[in-house]
Amino acid sequence: MKSIMHTQLRIWMACLLLAGCVTTALAQAITERMNENMITVSGVVKDQKSHRKLEYVNVYVPGTNIGTVTNSDGAFTLKFKDPGSKVYIQFSYLGYSSNQVEVDRLASANNEYFLSQSSFKLNEIVVSPVNARLLVEEAMWKVKQNYSPVPTLNYLFYRETVQKRNRYITISEAVTEAFKTSYTQGTGRDRVRITKSRSVTSPDLKDTLSVKLEGGPNLATYVDAVKNPDILLEPEYQEMYDYAFKDYVTIDDRVQYAISFKPKPVMLDFPLYIGTIYIDRENLGISRIEFSMDMSDPQKVTRQMLRKKPASMRFRAQDLSYLVTYRYQGGRYYLNYIRAEFKFRCDWKRRLFATNYTVVSEMVVTNRVDQPLEWVSYKESFHNSDVLSDKVMDFYDKNFWEDYNIIEPTESLEQAVGKLKKAIDRSINTDKF
Repeated sequence: MKSIMHTQLRIWMACLLLAGCVTTALAQAITERMNENMITVSGVVKDQKSHRKLEYVNVYVPGTNIGTVTNSDGAFTLKFKDPGSKVYIQFSYLGYSSNQVEVDRLASANNEYFLSQSSFKLNEIVVSPVNARLLVEEAMWKVKQNYSPVPTLNYLFYRETVQKRNRYITISEAVTEAFKTSYTQGTGRDRVRITKSRSVTSPDLKDTLSVKLEGGPNLATYVDAVKNPDILLEPEYQEMYDYAFKDYVTIDDRVQYAISFKPKPVMLDFPLYIGTIYIDRENLGISRIEFSMDMSDPQKVTRQMLRKKPASMRFRAQDLSYLVTYRYQGGRYYLNYIRAEFKFRCDWKRRLFATNYTVVSEMVVTNRVDQPLEWVSYKESFHNSDVLSDKVMDFYDKNFWEDYNIIEPTESLEQAVGKLKKAIDRSINTDKF
């Protein structure tokens, strides 16, 4: 048996030989795209009652494959071609009623949008005893019916950040294309290529530890837990978990079973996961999975997370968690958003204080083509051993993404970019003298 961390998303560390070195350039040229007749809608999504900002809300254009998600500040920007008629955008979120809003072309920026918590009642549905384990098994049996029966080319926006304590030391972003075979097949021919990317890395002499994430953009392949059940949904893995029914919730105005799972006390050489699976009550499609690694055996977790480290450094894993969501469209579910978060502590022998690090990677499907005429070849694909921050240029430009849809950066991230740019400029100017 294998688990995801044997093949993907491992962290490696090494002492920097030269502080302030700039990453090598690999920014692929792209065909210019027309910006004419484009509509840009931006704003913040909030809870109707509390006005709390809602993170990771699905935002999309109904009747199309175009979409994005809100960031952790509840903010979003969505760009799409003007259809020439009335324009709508739709919002959907776990536990909330969906909301479709007409867009005012003359006032489409910096709006506030509100969602109300779903008020469905259990007496409105037929309640019957729930066998949680059986539901998960049946959901996996119905994958061929509930997910794409044809190959797809998914346009993605991907971002990964590394923080040392509360300070960003690396920010990398990319527009990618993920070719995925149908859900009747495995992931062997699923590949991701980089279309456009950028990165900025701290040149601070104090940042003597380089923290890098292997295979980051391949989240789209390996963390799609429905298509890649080796993570936790293979029948042999299901035997290792206890399942329990938690509650009924709504996503996209569809009632879902919330099924929790946790590891049984079994002896394995790798850690299992704790989390919740959301299963559509009507068609048994899996719409959302939240899972985090069982941290009861730190040594097992370290073997999974860590690729390489200096001999004199101690590494302590603290958390590894994932969120995977699927969008319901045309009677089927499609991959929509993935977020992975790694937290760990490092300290050096004979040093008094330890340092906390957080690595976050996230991707959203911004568009999709069914049955594409081409696929991504192995030669042009992003490999599992590749590190995004090593393959892109150190530069930032607010107009860099043109009309691509992205996950809007948070206010703190924008501030961090500004500080890193200033630090790089100071480093370059100092080197000239």
